Amino acid sequence: MTPAQLSRTVLRTVRRAAGDGALGALPADALGALDGPAARITVGRPPHPGRGDYATNAALRLAAVTGRPAHRVAEVLRERLAREEGIAEVAVAGPGFLNITVADRARAALVAALAATDGDAPVAESTDPARDLRGWAAATGVRPPVEQREGNPLFLVQYAHARTRALLRNARDLGFGPEPGADGHPYDGPRERELLGLLAEYERIAAAGSARLARHLTAVADAFLDVHASVLPAGERKPRAAHRARLALAQATGAVLAGGLSRLGVTAPAHL
Repeated sequence: MTPAQLSRTVLRTVRRAAGDGALGALPADALGALDGPAARITVGRPPHPGRGDYATNAALRLAAVTGRPAHRVAEVLRERLAREEGIAEVAVAGPGFLNITVADRARAALVAALAATDGDAPVAESTDPARDLRGWAAATGVRPPVEQREGNPLFLVQYAHARTRALLRNARDLGFGPEPGADGHPYDGPRERELLGLLAEYERIAAAGSARLARHLTAVADAFLDVHASVLPAGERKPRAAHRARLALAQATGAVLAGGLSRLGVTAPAHL
């Protein structure tokens, strides 16, 4: 479930709650105001890790439009959102924010959708350093160091992409492939959830401009490199369902990184 999909679910829930009287009598223009810029209902990653997959200010904005207490509106929306397909839990936080935890199957479906785009963006056998430096500098306004080192964000993103390709090759040599949500794998470890949350926001951020996209790809690369060591079985151990599931997450990460690099006019290397 992406933020865009969840946004549609939240807005549908808000309209139903307002329309069927769950919030009491509303001003005549209340529903129309929800479509205007003043409403600014947002869905994004929660500001505090470990408090759900997404957070929304829908109750606060609806309270501002209707004049109802924010916590009362939040409770109405919480109860209804918790019944929606793909949502496992909704909690009220702070003055009326809603923290939303999606169901395990919704995370697996997101991994599957992202992994399915693998191959949409071109993947190169080598890099084109001069072209890549120009593309990154044009996107961010900052020319990265020429040296391939950890502090170089361009190198970090390209390296992370190359690692995703290497993991797929190595897994193939071991006789297994990616399988999103294999055997019910929930993708609920803190590092997996952090990476998946970043991947889910890719399309929204990509539309916000090249500089922001470049920063986002750097965050994705960092998050991926925090989990990539657990993708393949260690030593002589045989691959299990968790390895197939994590390999699918690596494949999804590679697809996002390749797509983002392509948008920036930068090479997505298979080897580095």
